[in-house]
Amino acid sequence: MKKDLKKLLDLSKDDILLILNTAEKLKAEWKERRKHDFPPNKTLVMIFEKNSTRTRVSFEVTMTHLGGHAIFLSNADSQLGRGEPIKDTARVLSRYCDAIMIRTFGQDVVEELAEWSTVPVINGLTDFEHPCQLLADLMTIREHKGKLEGLKVCWIGDGNNVANSLIVGCLKSGMNVSAACPDGYTPDKQILDFAATVTDYSFELTNDPKIAAKDADVIFTDVWASMGQEEEMAKRQKAFAGYQVNEEILALANPKCMIQHCLPAHKGEEISEEVFEKHADEIFDEAENRLHVQKAVLYLLMKN
Repeated sequence: MKKDLKKLLDLSKDDILLILNTAEKLKAEWKERRKHDFPPNKTLVMIFEKNSTRTRVSFEVTMTHLGGHAIFLSNADSQLGRGEPIKDTARVLSRYCDAIMIRTFGQDVVEELAEWSTVPVINGLTDFEHPCQLLADLMTIREHKGKLEGLKVCWIGDGNNVANSLIVGCLKSGMNVSAACPDGYTPDKQILDFAATVTDYSFELTNDPKIAAKDADVIFTDVWASMGQEEEMAKRQKAFAGYQVNEEILALANPKCMIQHCLPAHKGEEISEEVFEKHADEIFDEAENRLHVQKAVLYLLMKN
């Protein structure tokens, strides 16, 4: 595995499977309350330019489980918020800590941080990708379905960072992908260009959720307006009318279709209350698995 986790586009199928297999091992150890084989006193610095519940708590708990320590930095807590160059921050933090996790807006911030850092850098979320989330999704699907290869995954909603990661991660894992997005809200061109190069598995982009959901083994959705897009809510609610994951959509999928949602959910908008609660165990397994895949990433990047 490479030095950093910047985006799933950088990972091979073997890298993804190594993370998932390691997460499975560490999860079993955690469930049995066995101590992880990991050097003590490692430190992770967590930079948050975007708020979070799951990302912050899961990374902090991960470091506690590994016998280390996590330091939280918001813009108000660091000189980044006052304009210090990213490359200077990277060179300073590299001398203090063993890894850096950043949750920010631009993918370029993660790329520059990793370029100048001598310790591993993990993308906790950018507007381009959310790799930790998708790795947790893959772990959850494999737990429930027993495999990834050959399954059909469906995305319904905004072609956002999670959709970008889903397309890349699922195609690299041997899954077929269909995505239904309104005109003007499709995934990033770089992601679509990648999907066009994949020949062993299928990718379909449509603006009809019913076409995308047909025979799906897993259906994903996310909020219609992500962080920083709240001012667009009225416009987006109009654009996404008809894109709700509900019983009508679920009836088109395979009978044992899973539902995945990265949370928080706006029930009654992108997903009906009924479908959410019917599949709540799968969704909260997905949330829990953020802990285990992130622990696996840190384990693999920080163990030496």
